[in-house]
Amino acid sequence: MGINYKITSKLAKQVQRATRSYSDQFPKITTHYTIHPRETDPRWKEVNMERFADETDILIVGGGPAGMSAAIRAKQLADKDGKELRVCLVEKASEVGGHILSGAVIQHNALDELIPDWKEKGAPLNTPVTKDKFSFLTATGRINFPVFRGLPMDNHGNYIVRLGHVVKWLGEQAEALGVEIYPGYAASEVLYHPDGSVKGIATNDVGIAKDGSPKDNFERGMELHAKCTIFAEGCHGHLAKQIINRFKLRSNCEPQTYGIGLKEVWEVDPAKHHPGLVEHTFGWPLDFHTYGGSFLYHLNEPTPLIAVGFVVGLDYSNPYLSPFKEFQRFKHHPSVKGYFEGGNRIAYGARALVEGGFQSIPKLTFPGGCLVGDTAGFLNVPKIKGTHNAMKSGMLAAESSYEAITGEKQETEGFEPKSYEDKIKSSWIWKELRGVRNIRPSFHNPLGLYGGLMHSGLSVVLGGREPWTLKHGEPDHKRLKPAKECKPIEYPKPDGKISFDLLTSVALTGTNHEGDQPAHLTLLDDSVPVKTNLSMFDGPEGRFCPAGVYEYVPLEEGEGQRLQINAQNCIHCKTCDIKDPTQNINWVVPEGGGGPAYNGM
Repeated sequence: MGINYKITSKLAKQVQRATRSYSDQFPKITTHYTIHPRETDPRWKEVNMERFADETDILIVGGGPAGMSAAIRAKQLADKDGKELRVCLVEKASEVGGHILSGAVIQHNALDELIPDWKEKGAPLNTPVTKDKFSFLTATGRINFPVFRGLPMDNHGNYIVRLGHVVKWLGEQAEALGVEIYPGYAASEVLYHPDGSVKGIATNDVGIAKDGSPKDNFERGMELHAKCTIFAEGCHGHLAKQIINRFKLRSNCEPQTYGIGLKEVWEVDPAKHHPGLVEHTFGWPLDFHTYGGSFLYHLNEPTPLIAVGFVVGLDYSNPYLSPFKEFQRFKHHPSVKGYFEGGNRIAYGARALVEGGFQSIPKLTFPGGCLVGDTAGFLNVPKIKGTHNAMKSGMLAAESSYEAITGEKQETEGFEPKSYEDKIKSSWIWKELRGVRNIRPSFHNPLGLYGGLMHSGLSVVLGGREPWTLKHGEPDHKRLKPAKECKPIEYPKPDGKISFDLLTSVALTGTNHEGDQPAHLTLLDDSVPVKTNLSMFDGPEGRFCPAGVYEYVPLEEGEGQRLQINAQNCIHCKTCDIKDPTQNINWVVPEGGGGPAYNGM
């Protein structure tokens, strides 16, 4: 009996030790209801889940350039015809423009069409471009290339802007026309009619504890029902992702490809400041197999400001690459660092951007709505511009939606703006993107940068009339190689003057989330990060995230590491959802109003 007891006791301890080790290494990280349904959670059994519903004619999800332009155009059309038209727009940022981040140099052709008297109305386009510089960087040198008129990099007639300020101004124009704008309300769910068409959206619930249980101040979100819903969420919108899958909108196009853009704003010595100067570079510090480059834009503001940024294509293959550290290293280039010596960095941020172009445009409409702007993928990569296309697409979507809901009754309850796709194909958006369709995918070749430049040059000479269309191939997350096949990258330590560490940078974003809420960076399987991402790719989440959200930390007992998600740091860039090699991360909206608080980024 004693022997059996000892054996049983020893076995029990081994089981306990093994169980503890497993739970320590793979703790429950995700508590969000999208992964753990409330219907099976007894803590939610007595909670009233009824939602208030409201109705509108046109609903717009997202308050960026595309969304605001759609709202303005819809009201313009109704006013012209003397009709009543309710237009509502929901925006997850606490104020309009608060989540906007872009270079940005913009063409004003779409703005000319939307608001011809924008100058008289005080649009914040204060810096006309005066000079273009385009260069290839080596580790110590710089080779300048001429920028001829008509080339993609030609910015003659364009404006350097702080896009968040432009969007805020557009919001003011929309409200003056009667558009109802609801900042701080994050659209968390797509609603459907019984016939399968889109009915509208539900805003997110508030008052949920970090462990997924209801708090005393729990409040259900509200439903917004619309005849037509325009999705203008920007790059890789989490609701648009669901719409695309449900209606198979990508069945006849290439996968979307992406980049990550990191940006800082600096106060600089007036002697080093040249308002209107636009500089772009490619080459160092990236290797010739990694797509990317930089921008420096000299703004005409009361304080001498330079916007500096760095873009890295998310099709990179080395899991040890850190876009953030590449950016910090870039600023030390001999031809660049002089701008920042003695200067003061006042802002930082990051955002994913769509790079697929013409080949990656999905079907744009579905029963109940459509996709616009970066949600649809209208960025012109060689130009490094998308605002004009986003605005124009929003305008065309509004026109088609207005036609649909004021026209004959359709076969589905949700109105599909069927003419929108034809309008896009007849517009300068289609012509512009088709003309540069082969430039970005041409960099997927054995010669990398050099092969891409040769093909791009040929494409420019031919004016985009070449009889072939290149494919992108695999999506970005599949291009990451196992760590054992790659060489770790040694990055220099930040000096605290020109280059900085990640957390010091994130502090400049103004990011804030309610701390006691479920992490909105959800994992389909909590064990995958350690089992696969760490063991095979050496934890790339900690490097591709530009905000320090993902962190592998040592186990409290025993050897090994576990993943820690610092959701409060998230700046809503969506890079994790795109680049995660196992596609285990699903970004969903946090409580409305959370996230970065950019001021004209």
